[in-house]
Amino acid sequence: MLMFLSFIFFTALVAVITYYKTKGDTLNTNDGYFLGGRSLTAGFIAGSLMLTNLSPANFAGMSAQSYTHNMSVMGWEVCSGITLVLVAMFLVPRYLKGGLTTIPEFLEDRFDSGVKKFVTYLFLISYVLNGLPPTLYAGALVMSQLFDISGLLGISYTAGIWLTVWAIGIIGAIYAIFGGLKAVAFSDTLNGLGLIIGGLSVPYFGFKYIGDGSVLKGIGDLVVAHPEKFDAIGSSSDPVPFTTLFTGMLLVNLYYWGTDQGIIQRALGAKNLKEGQKGVMLAGLLKIFTPLIVIVPGIIAYHMYGENYAAPDLVYSHLIKDLMPKYFVGFFAAVMFGAVLSTYNSVLNSASTLFCLNVYKPAFGKNKSDAEIVAKGKIFGSIIALISMLIAPLIMNAPQGLFQYLQIVNGFFNVPIFTIIFIGYMTKYVPAIAAKISLVFFVSTYAILQLVIKPDLHFLHQLAILFTISCGIMLIIGKVRPRETPYVLVNKNVVEITPWEHQYEAGVIIISVMLSFYVIFSKFGLATLNFQGLQRNLGLLWTITALVVISIRKYRQKLKTEKTVEA
Repeated sequence: MLMFLSFIFFTALVAVITYYKTKGDTLNTNDGYFLGGRSLTAGFIAGSLMLTNLSPANFAGMSAQSYTHNMSVMGWEVCSGITLVLVAMFLVPRYLKGGLTTIPEFLEDRFDSGVKKFVTYLFLISYVLNGLPPTLYAGALVMSQLFDISGLLGISYTAGIWLTVWAIGIIGAIYAIFGGLKAVAFSDTLNGLGLIIGGLSVPYFGFKYIGDGSVLKGIGDLVVAHPEKFDAIGSSSDPVPFTTLFTGMLLVNLYYWGTDQGIIQRALGAKNLKEGQKGVMLAGLLKIFTPLIVIVPGIIAYHMYGENYAAPDLVYSHLIKDLMPKYFVGFFAAVMFGAVLSTYNSVLNSASTLFCLNVYKPAFGKNKSDAEIVAKGKIFGSIIALISMLIAPLIMNAPQGLFQYLQIVNGFFNVPIFTIIFIGYMTKYVPAIAAKISLVFFVSTYAILQLVIKPDLHFLHQLAILFTISCGIMLIIGKVRPRETPYVLVNKNVVEITPWEHQYEAGVIIISVMLSFYVIFSKFGLATLNFQGLQRNLGLLWTITALVVISIRKYRQKLKTEKTVEA
């Protein structure tokens, strides 16, 4: 009973605070509904990015992979640090300069309306088939286990999943459809604080259990007992081989953090470029530490349950029930529920944005007001929410682990879209036909590789090869049949685009923190219990970092002095 009360209290608290903080906002304009009135500051952007990303699929799926293998899966999390630095420095300034509301808007300016429509439909198909349903299913998986829905209501496991999916789907749709992006971002920030507390509590209670009441002893005992589990380099047989960090993973991360409408929409709603860059970089720093809450619990579970746990995707929720006090389980369930809602309603809001501005408005809304277009977005959001709730429970029949399944299927949409955006920004003369040919080639070839040929080559390497070939195709077409006029990015003067002056120092520090994690979780540290080598390598890394930061600051000061003298 205590567990239910704490769950209801925290969930209701977030809803009530969000309502009162956003109830006076203008939601009948495109910018007001879809971009939070372009008023988001760094804290809200970072918090919303983090919670949108940290779905139950991460907690359940990554813990399962570290349980069955090792820390190598942390590449998805830790390498997001450098990705977000690149996004903040190179993509966010261009997006805000162009005054974008959706990513396909850029593709229309750079190529033509046909490319815009093609990518919009790819986004929508991706969200309906592989964005919303897996989020609902993963959330239902965790919540049904924590509350034992099937046992509590006397129904089958399958019926429990269906019921939980629909409960989450309906509540999430209310947030996204009736609250707009600002309500999503505000509730994300509140839930994000709870997620940090709840997420860290799992390893805390786990280490305390292993160490017989002592957290530090528990950490030491776990590392000494299973040093091989703390290896982030791993081998070629791991779900995420280390070599993929330099090929397909970088591309997938760049797509996800830099071009996926459901993610980058937070940065598009920034108050100005400074806030956008600070928010994205802060999210990059926080992402590096997420293995502590989504991957380490899998190693704790391996120590507690042994290697023969029948359903690895359920090991995280099992750990929560076994380790946490009942009142804290309710709080954590509320936080996890918030994480589910965050990812779900963020994607739902972005899908509505894409439909309204890129499909409905050009075809039917030319003479209609913003309020009428937003109303159509709410109807569309309700429809795809319903479809996703029908599809989600069917994922329980997927033959692979949840997280790996998600990444493989995402390959049909993510890198193909990133490829044409990359070439679009890097070149001036590549024409629209090149983008269309590239999209068709990439998607169809990847489909053949995954569904027919099935080569003995990791899917991330396949994506990298197809990216290279597709870029080559576009560049060749650009030489043979170039645009008549060069593309020029026009400043729409929507927000202030003065860059954050400390972006370079922040970027260097974030990359150093990322490298530190790989030093710690490798043969240089915990994986071989080489503590002296760990201390030496970390000391060298941070000495170099300090020197680089000092050099950047001196150079910037020199430029300021020269400008003052010239003035």
